Amino acid sequence: MNEFNVLWGGVAINILIVEDEADLSARIGKAVRQSGFVCEFADNGHDAVLMGQDGEYDAIVLDLGLPEMSGVEVLKSWRQMNVNSPVLILTARNSWTEKVEALNLGADDYLTKPFHTPELVARLNALLRRVAGQGTPILRQENLELDIACGRVTLDGVLLELTAFEYKLLRYFMSRVGHIVSQSEITEHLYALDDMRGSNTIEVYISRLRRLIGSSKIKTIRGLGYRFG
Repeated sequence: MNEFNVLWGGVAINILIVEDEADLSARIGKAVRQSGFVCEFADNGHDAVLMGQDGEYDAIVLDLGLPEMSGVEVLKSWRQMNVNSPVLILTARNSWTEKVEALNLGADDYLTKPFHTPELVARLNALLRRVAGQGTPILRQENLELDIACGRVTLDGVLLELTAFEYKLLRYFMSRVGHIVSQSEITEHLYALDDMRGSNTIEVYISRLRRLIGSSKIKTIRGLGYRFG
């Protein structure tokens, strides 16, 4: 496996980062992109409400100390609008009352500033596993096993050598077993917004995966997309 997978497990999830401190926002963005996440940014509460309502995010990192609207108000608005994305809140060391209020409003986890970005990424991974019903960092489907913690994929116990994108695509499928996913959905989650690719590229990678793990595991649903498992 390459260094990308060994370090971060190649996760491919769409994250909204809401943070008004430009340096911190950039540092978080760099860390989550290195981890394979696709991320978008908001630097004030008003924009955050609109982006959370309009976008389908797998998780959200939300600072509580925001201009225009506080993070607590943003979270309250999201939940009232039935935005159910899991939320990891960022809090100042002395803002325990806001932290408690945010957790009561439906936040899923929190980090106290200052923090190390590897811990934030680890908490996001744990949060996404819980939401997906995966209590451990191991994804299994019949004779196929994907270890998120170390980026290893085995078939019948034999280690498979995957490229970074093949790994990301496989993990995306294995986290959505039984669900139909369209080509546009795959593109949205696996490519940064400024680097969108054509659907034929997705088909090429799916063809490669089928040769590696067995063609029967990824089914084409005509007119709709693909279903794994």
